[in-house]
Amino acid sequence: MDLLVAGDVNPDVLVVDPDPVPVFGQVERIVRVVRLTMGGSSSIMACGSARLGLATAFCGVVGDDDAGRLALALLRERGVDVSACRVDPTTPTAVTVVLARDDDRAILTALGTIGALGAEDIPRDLVARARHLHVGSTALQPRLRAGLADLFRHARGAGTTTSFDANWDPEERWEDLDHLLATADVCFPNLAEGRRWTGLEEPAEVARGIAARAMAAGRSAEARPLTVALKLGGDGAIAVLAEELVRARAPRVEVVDTTGAGDSFDSGFVTGMLHGWSLERTLGFAVACGSLSTRAIGGVEAQPTMAEALALIG
Repeated sequence: MDLLVAGDVNPDVLVVDPDPVPVFGQVERIVRVVRLTMGGSSSIMACGSARLGLATAFCGVVGDDDAGRLALALLRERGVDVSACRVDPTTPTAVTVVLARDDDRAILTALGTIGALGAEDIPRDLVARARHLHVGSTALQPRLRAGLADLFRHARGAGTTTSFDANWDPEERWEDLDHLLATADVCFPNLAEGRRWTGLEEPAEVARGIAARAMAAGRSAEARPLTVALKLGGDGAIAVLAEELVRARAPRVEVVDTTGAGDSFDSGFVTGMLHGWSLERTLGFAVACGSLSTRAIGGVEAQPTMAEALALIG
């Protein structure tokens, strides 16, 4: 197995319109598109990785309901092994509603089973069989987050590399962040998150500041330095590894919907790592994957194949 992904799994309800804002008072508005699709940062990342050719498995929790059955079916359809997923009959599956317009989006999430996964639910033998372990939406999963540093240390001992994407914390606290920075091999913040983590503004300073925070958090001397892949949206991305800093510009694509673009970026970056590419090529490939994923509505519908992403970077 190339990749084990753990974390949030749920359907997304996407409402796409130039003005997707509802009007209370029982007013019915007609919008351009409403679509039910794969959601969850971790799930979208798993789908993107499978699309790029990685043998991918997923570990998460869904409820015993139609939303949970749909989420698992959508993962299977995209070639992701869900045999390690658990069904919780006591909690409803999480659902996210995304209100998307051309220049921005708002997200409403009922957490449901997103908080039900714990680090102890992730089979250690599965971690040892994987070349890489990725965890998404750590800011929304306190139970998982509490044991994640130990899981990352276990993975390192088994020869499995690790990464995490905290995503946005609605309370803007990002608890246990230092523990994750000290134990993971790669982190995937966007610029807004990185600025909150460091108090810095300029992207290169933010990326280096996160790497410095990892060292200050007690990162083991025998561990390789943390790779920080900082996502800059339409401005591409920056990656830092030790003294190396590389940049990648975003290619020009016709953007339809940016939902899940950061998760597709994560897929591309992990794919490049596992292929042994240089940091510069890996970052450029990741930016291409994130950019191409915006060609259609939803996080997974336009995720590129390996050939499509390689053609874009030349």
